Amino acid sequence: MGKNLKMKSARVALDFSQKDLADAVGVTRQTINAIEQGDYNPTIRLCRAICKILGKSLDDIFGEEE
Repeated sequence: MGKNLKMKSARVALDFSQKDLADAVGVTRQTINAIEQGDYNPTIRLCRAICKILGKSLDDIFGEEE
């Protein structure tokens, strides 16, 4: 699993810090960082929560790279 640059760019586009996103979905900033770094594979429930906050689909954020 590589870095999740799609999640990071969607977060930055909304002017959210990692902590802002973490607080919105109920996890730690370290968890958001680990997902973006590709060091943590989030549950589908967490994926959905992140996508809802970012206004993106699961495919937009967590879909396979083409």
